[in-house]
Amino acid sequence: MVFTQMNRRKLLRLTASAGIGWCIFEPWILEPYWLKIKRFNVSGKKASHRLVHITDIHYKGNRPYLEKVIKVVNSLSPDFICFSGDLIEEAIYLDEALDTLSSLKYPVYGVPGNHDYWSGASFSRISQFCESTGGAWLVDQDTLTKDRQIQIIGATGNQILLPTLQPNFKHLLLVHYPLFVKQIEDLFDQQSFSLVLAGHSHGGQVRLPLWGPIILPDRVGSYDLGLFQTKIGLLYVNPGIGTFLMPVRSFCRPEISLIEV
Repeated sequence: MVFTQMNRRKLLRLTASAGIGWCIFEPWILEPYWLKIKRFNVSGKKASHRLVHITDIHYKGNRPYLEKVIKVVNSLSPDFICFSGDLIEEAIYLDEALDTLSSLKYPVYGVPGNHDYWSGASFSRISQFCESTGGAWLVDQDTLTKDRQIQIIGATGNQILLPTLQPNFKHLLLVHYPLFVKQIEDLFDQQSFSLVLAGHSHGGQVRLPLWGPIILPDRVGSYDLGLFQTKIGLLYVNPGIGTFLMPVRSFCRPEISLIEV
């Protein structure tokens, strides 16, 4: 009897220790770097283009992790790459981040996020990088893809006046803040955009099953994570690559999105 009670106590202690260990290991050590690839088609028919969407890198010196991200992106062989803001947290990391990203093999179209502004990052340096890939750094500007089939508009979210949509093109909107779609919904016809891509939310970083995110930044609203139907078109909110405030994720893995449009 004593032996059985001792075994039970040991089992309970081991179970408790394992539970505590997992609570530390999974959200702090495993999940922040456990990349997920999400694939989906928004064309409603046979897609004409494949794009990769990444966002919120928040680079702060973890070069091996960013190199892993780049390797995965290159392996997906997209037509182009879309980046929706927050490349770095401090300007001292910009050169290293851009040097690492130079291994990307496909055109990069990007917009700034709030941390890119706050850090004082050189937008001219980022623009030079994007142009070197065949893409563009779009600060409330637009451009056409190389095949001249998609008009990509990049919005900072700081103003609602955007370039005019050109007829006979697919239209793609890049913006950092998901809630920006509400600010501009009266300026465009219904379903004007084939796709809107945003970041900023990080998906909350820590999510509870059947509940959702514990906390979200501003300018997210109900668009916390995933695909949403909005007045101006489909909106996809990516949970991002990096983390902010704390290097923790739970039920919210970092994501690389492969989207057919």
